[in-house]
Amino acid sequence: MRAILLITAFVVLSCQAPPPEIVSMETAEEIGAVYAEARNTPNLDLLDTIFAADAVIHDCSAPEDIVGLEALKAYYQETHTGFPDFTIQIDEVFPAQNRIVVFWTIHGTHTGDLRGMPPTGSAVSFSGVAIDRLEGGLIVEEWVYFNMLDLLQQLGMQVVPPGDA
Repeated sequence: MRAILLITAFVVLSCQAPPPEIVSMETAEEIGAVYAEARNTPNLDLLDTIFAADAVIHDCSAPEDIVGLEALKAYYQETHTGFPDFTIQIDEVFPAQNRIVVFWTIHGTHTGDLRGMPPTGSAVSFSGVAIDRLEGGLIVEEWVYFNMLDLLQQLGMQVVPPGDA
């Protein structure tokens, strides 16, 4: 009976998924630094070293998920077109098992077309957080959160309740 229980336990344990890789603080900081350099220079090809080619990005500013590194670069390029002086500051980075949590602050002036929105000339500054899931040392999935209403208000937009337009 004891042998059957040991064999059963071995089979059950060996069928479970392996534990996620543990991301070190050094790796988290390196990824944050490469990301900031890629966005601030801008040299979006640097993203090839930190994102998987088929990464999925859930960004609250995007109308749908951004799927794939090339789509992400195109999305970021539109941001750089709208905010030619775009800068991102990495405020804090820390690892959490197979994830990296990055707190950031963005500054820029809306002097170019931004996804169909004509330039407002408004300077913006806003903070947010990205949570990145890594596999094999690359970001395979990312969640980006910030206060979109705050950004829109800085751009001079107003929220009009339904029926009041």
